[in-house]
Amino acid sequence: MSDPQRDPSTTGPEGPDAPLHRRGIKSYVLRAGRMTQAQTRGLEEVWPRLGLTLAEGRQDLDALFGRRAPRVVEIGFGMGASLIEQAETHPDTDFIGIEVHAPGVGKLLDEADKRNLTNIRVYREDALAVLEQCLPEASLATLQLFFPDPWPKKKHHKRRIVQPAFVELIRSRLELGGKLHMATDWQAYAEWMAEVMESAPGYVNTATPETAPYVPRPEFRPLTKFEARGERLGHGVWDLIFERCE
Repeated sequence: MSDPQRDPSTTGPEGPDAPLHRRGIKSYVLRAGRMTQAQTRGLEEVWPRLGLTLAEGRQDLDALFGRRAPRVVEIGFGMGASLIEQAETHPDTDFIGIEVHAPGVGKLLDEADKRNLTNIRVYREDALAVLEQCLPEASLATLQLFFPDPWPKKKHHKRRIVQPAFVELIRSRLELGGKLHMATDWQAYAEWMAEVMESAPGYVNTATPETAPYVPRPEFRPLTKFEARGERLGHGVWDLIFERCE
């Protein structure tokens, strides 16, 4: 879990070879907020069953879920509506959500329990640390990154989670043929994502020449309330899906 007293804009003393999650630049800022009764219940009553921590180390995902199945990780699931819908719609797939904000984690856990979902687990940790320390290599069918903070100011671009080292770390966790699926409603960030991915080794863009570098919104990606509102207002959304090819 990140240190809420640490300035997310500071850069630590570690060099470029240090683990990504220790370099001192955060792609998120922890926000304080009131917890509802349901969110508190999720953290207190459901967490012991569905919550995961860095201290548990590298996971054996087959043992964790009690079966062999495709594995999907979503980074920054917010309040969890999209992840819950996917887990409920695809019971033959296992899902791992990563989110640092307590209200969202509590909400997702409460909903997962109420719907009797057994194919979902949750980390309330820094995503980079989870990827580095907890998820085995070549273990994921898909990694999802939907609507990450775009950090629009140029001086803040270093805080964007989509960076060359980040996508290389993801590639090592994807199985061959596994997919990195990103979506954003900021065109400048979409262009940034495309630029990073086109330069990343071991990936191939799944977009057709007619739509490249983007893909039409896939039907399997749930439409969030935030996105639906944006569509009504005429806001654009850009999806990118790249496949691990080596």
